Amino acid sequence: MNLQKMMKQAQDMQQKMQDMQLKLEAEESEGAAGGGMVKIRINGKNMMLAVKIDDSLMKAEEKEVLEDLLVAAYNDARGKVDAAFSDQMAKMTSGLNLPPGFKLPF
Repeated sequence: MNLQKMMKQAQDMQQKMQDMQLKLEAEESEGAAGGGMVKIRINGKNMMLAVKIDDSLMKAEEKEVLEDLLVAAYNDARGKVDAAFSDQMAKMTSGLNLPPGFKLPF
């Protein structure tokens, strides 16, 4: 394989990765905790877009529970964003025969 062809493939891969990242940043994921009593919606940039809290948690004595559920719901949503990114990366790199442990983006 010549160097020029390898450079072209690298440029194509970089463009595909940028396109994929833009697409994923525009997507939204929802995380939930407490059996759905707390829901958080975030985008692919991990920016929080919305929070929904069940009325039963809006009591002073439920403050710590609510705080824990907010963290859990955000982490659930974040996990979904990370999984979508990993899935897209796996699809994109499936034919590249990368050595074990080699990670993209560089």
